[in-house]
Amino acid sequence: MHYWSDGLEQLEPYVPGEQPRVAGLIKLNTNENPYGPAPEAVQAMAQVAQQGLQLYPDPASQALCEAVARHHAKQGIDSAQVFAGNGSDEVLAHAFRAFFVRAGRSLLMPDISYSFYEVYARLFGIPARQVPLRADWRIGVEDYLAVDPAQCAGVVIANPNAPTGMALSLADIERLLEHFTQQVVLIDEAYVDFGAESALALVQRYPQLLVVHTLSKSRALAGLRVGLAFGQAGLIDGLRRVKDSFNSYPLGRLAQAGAQAAYEHHAYYERTIGQVVASREALAQALQQRGFEVLPSKANFLFARHPQHAGADLHAQLRERRVLVRHFRKPRLQDFLRITIGTPQQCQALLHALDAILQQG
Repeated sequence: MHYWSDGLEQLEPYVPGEQPRVAGLIKLNTNENPYGPAPEAVQAMAQVAQQGLQLYPDPASQALCEAVARHHAKQGIDSAQVFAGNGSDEVLAHAFRAFFVRAGRSLLMPDISYSFYEVYARLFGIPARQVPLRADWRIGVEDYLAVDPAQCAGVVIANPNAPTGMALSLADIERLLEHFTQQVVLIDEAYVDFGAESALALVQRYPQLLVVHTLSKSRALAGLRVGLAFGQAGLIDGLRRVKDSFNSYPLGRLAQAGAQAAYEHHAYYERTIGQVVASREALAQALQQRGFEVLPSKANFLFARHPQHAGADLHAQLRERRVLVRHFRKPRLQDFLRITIGTPQQCQALLHALDAILQQG
C-alpha cells in the first residue's frame, strides 16, 4: 500500500486458529481449556465491574504480581521478579524488543515451534537462526550447545514445545543456561502445568533466564488476555522499560482482578488440570489403537498422524463432521493434526468422527 511504512509489506503476520462463527462445532483447534475458569475468578471480575471502571488500572498490576509470587514462593519468587502483560504474546513481544535486538547476532529458536517467534523476529529486525528438531521431533540441546554464544543474540524455546507437545527436562534447560551466560534464554512455558518441569526453580541462580507463563491454558482465561514473565531484576526492568514506552496500562481492572483470583484459588485448577491430563492419556491410547502415531505430550493437546491418511484430508473431513482440529501446512508437519484435549464427551465425539472417516477410507 502507498501509505504503509517501509518494509511493512514484507511482514507475514501470525495466523491464529479458526474461531468459528457457526454454532455446534466441537472446538479442538486452539488449545483452550474446556472446563472454564474458577468461579472465584468470575466473581472477582463481576465485583470490579460494579465499581471502579471509571478509574485507570494499576499500571504495575502490583496486587496480581504479589499473588503470583505467593503462589510460587517455593521457587523463591518475589513480586519484584514478576511482570504482567496483556497476554503472553505481548510479554513475548516486549522480551524480543528488550533483549534480542543485537547488531550482527542471531536469535536461536527451533525450526518447528510457536510461529509467533518468527513473526516477532521479523517485526523487530532480528535475524533468526532456526535449529531443526531432531528426527524424533525433540529439541536437540546438543545442537544449541554447538553454537558460539558470541554470535548469538539469545535463545527462545517453548517448553513443552508447540505443536509437538514434547518437553525438555530441567537438566537440559540448565545446560543451555550454562552455555549461554551472556544472552537471555527465554523459556516459554504456556503449557507447563500439564506435566512438564518448570524452569522457575532456576530463576534465582541464572540472571539471564526469563520464564513466560500464560493464564490462557491451565487457568482457562484465554478470553481475558493475561501473561506473565519471571526473571531477576535486570530483566524485569528491561520489560518495564519497553512496556512503558508502548502502553502504560496493559491490563485492565477486570483482567487484574480475575487473574489474581485465579492464582488465589489454585485447587480448582489442580482438579481441572488432572481431568485434562487423564483425558489426554486416554485419547492418546485410543488414537494409537486406530493406527495413529502420537507424539508423547506434556501439554493440553496431542500431535498425531495416520500413515494412510493425509493430514489435510483428515482435517477437512473432521470439519465436515463438525469437529475442528488444527492443521499446519509446513512440509514436515503436513500429515499431522494438533488436537486440543476437550472434555471426555468432546474426545469421544472426535473418535466417533474419526471412526467414520477411517472406515470409509
